[in-house]
Amino acid sequence: MTRTTWPRYISEGSMPWVYLLVAGVLEIVWAYTMKQSHGFSRLLPSIITISTMVASFWLLAVAMRTIPLGTAYTIWTGIGAVGAFLVGIAFLAEPVNAARIIAAILIVSGLVLMKLSSA
Repeated sequence: MTRTTWPRYISEGSMPWVYLLVAGVLEIVWAYTMKQSHGFSRLLPSIITISTMVASFWLLAVAMRTIPLGTAYTIWTGIGAVGAFLVGIAFLAEPVNAARIIAAILIVSGLVLMKLSSA
């Protein structure tokens, strides 16, 4: 009897990476809602920020059971940094310039190399 209820394309060995990816996405959510909380002075965005922070940290910790610390933390922060950058541009009208785009490309390049080096 198989215990797994995940889709077949997600193997048990890849689950820590799925947890890490979801943790990174939750980091983007809490960064955005923290901005919307106006210094924790607005209740709903503050609640969303804190709850997604806790969930993000928990999933990061679960992923770190298997993925090396340096790799997991670097990828988690990279997903958050690039995601927050894109959310800022898309939803907060933050500036787009060549230097910021190059910086985001370098972050993504580093994430890919970190993942490849831990395989």
